[in-house]
Amino acid sequence: MSHFDQDDLPSNLSDNEHFQQIVDRTVSRRGFLKSGLGLGAAAFLAAPLFAQAGKHAHQHMDHGRGHGPKKGPRIGFTPIGTSSADTIVVPEGYQAQIFARWGDPLFADSPAWRPDGTNTGADQGRQIGDNHDGMHFFPLNGKSAKEGLLVMNHEYTNYEYLFGAEFMTPWTADKVLKAQNAHGASVLHVRQHKGKWDIVRNSKYNRRITGNTPMQISGPAAGHSLMRTKADPSGKRVLGTLNNCANGFTPWGTYLTCEENFNGYFGTTSAADSRDDVMRRYGISARGTGYRWEEFDERFDYVKEPNESNRFGWIVEIDPFDPSSMPVKRTALGRFKHENCAYAFTADRRVVVYMGDDQVNDYIYKFVSDGRFVPGKDAANRRLLDNGKLYVAKFSDGAASGDFMGDGQWILLDKQANPVLAADGRFADQAEVLIKTRLAADAVGATKMDRPEWITVHPGTNEVYCTLTNNSSRTVTDDANPRAQNRYGQIIRWREAGSDAAATSFEWDLFVVAGNPIAYPDRSDLRSGSAAITADNTFNSPDGIGFDADGRLWIQTDGNYSNTGVYAGQGNNQMLCADPVSGEIKRFLVGPSGCEITGLTFTPDGKTMFINVQHPGEASGHPNSPTPTAGMSMDQFISQNPLAFSQWPEASGGRPRSATVVVTKKDGGIIGT
Repeated sequence: MSHFDQDDLPSNLSDNEHFQQIVDRTVSRRGFLKSGLGLGAAAFLAAPLFAQAGKHAHQHMDHGRGHGPKKGPRIGFTPIGTSSADTIVVPEGYQAQIFARWGDPLFADSPAWRPDGTNTGADQGRQIGDNHDGMHFFPLNGKSAKEGLLVMNHEYTNYEYLFGAEFMTPWTADKVLKAQNAHGASVLHVRQHKGKWDIVRNSKYNRRITGNTPMQISGPAAGHSLMRTKADPSGKRVLGTLNNCANGFTPWGTYLTCEENFNGYFGTTSAADSRDDVMRRYGISARGTGYRWEEFDERFDYVKEPNESNRFGWIVEIDPFDPSSMPVKRTALGRFKHENCAYAFTADRRVVVYMGDDQVNDYIYKFVSDGRFVPGKDAANRRLLDNGKLYVAKFSDGAASGDFMGDGQWILLDKQANPVLAADGRFADQAEVLIKTRLAADAVGATKMDRPEWITVHPGTNEVYCTLTNNSSRTVTDDANPRAQNRYGQIIRWREAGSDAAATSFEWDLFVVAGNPIAYPDRSDLRSGSAAITADNTFNSPDGIGFDADGRLWIQTDGNYSNTGVYAGQGNNQMLCADPVSGEIKRFLVGPSGCEITGLTFTPDGKTMFINVQHPGEASGHPNSPTPTAGMSMDQFISQNPLAFSQWPEASGGRPRSATVVVTKKDGGIIGT
């Protein structure tokens, strides 16, 4: 049960054009690579990014330090080198505090963590969940930098660590319950005292949301026949949220958690294969799953409950300030493998939500609300995500103003307004368009992308950035782009027409193409990366991404940490900081062995950064991984020897544990300066 990236396996069999084919034509025509400029600032910033920051620029960052930068931000720290060690590394002048570990008590009466992995399913339901991912800090009283609610996702579990020496034998209903309760989200009341952050365990705000928490289904798909099950004939109530990857937040103070690889939890105990085209397009396997929930929980058996999988793959809205409130799955935002979501405002104050579908050859989307945001009218604002228009992106290499890399269109996914969908018998109504979002996007010719991960919007402009983490299976090449396999990934950005997020056209560029000049020192070889990539900041697989209030772009990686071959010199997964104006990139943090660096949020004063270390101790492919005993798989060996590879965050925990890391400057200053 080590982390297996199902996102690398395409389920999109449509003939839609791939984004790389567009890049190849565009780069070939304009000669950027042949001229030695590489991709990035030389192209897009020929017309200054910030020249478009007019009265319609959104200012949604909640950090409370002004209204967005007017020029490039200062990156003042001394960058660090790579590391393959089992520790956190931060720059000189910074310090890192570890807290909120998997299994830590969430409530005053929570069961204590057991280092041998023998906590029960009920125990896990009252402890912090596993594999922390996206998160957001909500200050108390709207502005506090020392006290607030930290809400975080728990994406999945590593069974070799979750269950201890028993591992998966015998397999029991309580093990299923424990795994389900390790998923979801945690709401933590956190407070800083004398420079140290702690959880306020007797707080009324603390809450666990798991794979079994009752939730409401809202929006156009609520109550539809494809959403109904034997347990819920109304189609409006569902238990749980799963594979919560990254996140978003709203201007009315709620948290948005995104369901990604939900398909991995559905299998069948029967010999039948009753999957339809929708199940296949969303990647549900004919075989049983590695999670094995279907053996004890029939709702995850797709033969017995064929509609249950339709109730996952949504964005879920949570009110962190009301622990009695029911989370809501917002179906107007579409159903796919959501990575994260980022909001902006249109010129007339409607809410826009940008989203990526994190799988090889899938798409980028945006939602535009019908109604307008009104400050202080939170009850009305919460209905904004139930009514609106959903679009999917189609990129092209046609001429764009300023001769940027290309342009594109947002294609409306509407059964009535789009003639392609109106004529397609697979979609009886708009609810089916939303339940089968991937199939609708296939039908209208959306552009295949290399795993769209996190999306972020600049705090002082309307420019949008998205990480395309990698696609090692790609074979399309030409003289201008020799990367037959996109092992390293890239970051794309676009500017909406008129700098208005409501626009249906945009222009785009690649901000940076990740690569490795250590493995490929010939800079005419695109595998070395674009011009901003050097031997000192090389990285692969950009994943998490976000801006701080001053416009520094923070980049987190979830990639190959073998530190050899094409990944030589890149070390463990890391976090970098970039200037979107100059293109400068510096390495800021490196994580422990076998981890992913993810999750990103700040206190309002910018002086505290929270990040998450996910799945430390995933041993496969690491240069320091142990050699299993003969006859044992790596997972079996680790289950018997949980400290054999990683002891992070501390050996006394008995096994590696995902945890939140608080980064501050020793002089009390703003992070990144």
